[in-house]
Amino acid sequence: MNWNITNIPSQQGRTVLVTGANSGIGREAAQALAANGAHVIMACRSREKADKAMVHIRKRWPKAELEFLELDLARQQSVHEAARQVRERHGKLDLLINNAGVMWVEKSLTEDGFETQFGTNHLGHFTLAALLIDTMMNLPGSRVVTVSSLAHRAGRIQFDDPNLAREYGRHRAYAQSKVANLLFALELQRRLFAADAQTLSVACHPGLSNTNLIGPGLVRQSPLRLGALVRPFMALIAQNERSGALPTLYAATSDAVRPGGYYGPQWLGEFMGPPGPAQVSGYARNEEVAARLWRLSESLTGVTSPLPEPQSGEQAGTAAE
Repeated sequence: MNWNITNIPSQQGRTVLVTGANSGIGREAAQALAANGAHVIMACRSREKADKAMVHIRKRWPKAELEFLELDLARQQSVHEAARQVRERHGKLDLLINNAGVMWVEKSLTEDGFETQFGTNHLGHFTLAALLIDTMMNLPGSRVVTVSSLAHRAGRIQFDDPNLAREYGRHRAYAQSKVANLLFALELQRRLFAADAQTLSVACHPGLSNTNLIGPGLVRQSPLRLGALVRPFMALIAQNERSGALPTLYAATSDAVRPGGYYGPQWLGEFMGPPGPAQVSGYARNEEVAARLWRLSESLTGVTSPLPEPQSGEQAGTAAE
């Protein structure tokens, strides 16, 4: 049977944080979780955009429990402040969905000096999870869901030059950030195992989805603006935002999810279709690379996770074959 939003179990009593919840897959995930009773913290850069998303959700679900949290993942100070507010307001978190991201941007640095895609997509979420994981570890059913991409297959971590200062390419930088997301999710699960924690860490990807992330990016960044010619056909070859959110919601709520799992669409090379187990690249499975990335992330951000290092040979669980 194909899994869909009608299969989401009750989320009553659960506190959920979704980054980038004001649009696209993030908004669809926030709406589905709120519709099933969750208190959803919508972590967004803009209150105005978050408020518009809340209006959109409440038109269909008037009783939705929604809360705005200002969060700019490109600014480590903002991540620290957001984590502090979550701890003060709630004290615990049942579900963290690391969804927000930027894609194919021109060469630039965050205010902390990180390459923008690596700094936003990976380091921002690394810090957020590290600062909140102790509020989750003892909660049965708690999960951290990190959104990666099919682009992770081309990604490699440039440990000697993570900012890609010597040779920048927007697609290369994006792939690095997305393989970092997956390496992080699997290493987080190893460390959760080592801590005997109840939290699961899993990852997912949306396949090819016609969201506001890929749409404008395709137009702006394609050679000779050829993306402008392709954009009208995206609806024919890509999933809509609701379908694109299904792997995230599956990873966040399905009883079939396993520790260290990776989930995505099942059809046409994982481009579209109902959610299920997805293929993890061999590079993303490399435990030494993951441990090295974790140490690099701690060094760059100055944030140390409370989780212990995994024992030698400790596996990430049943990440999809």
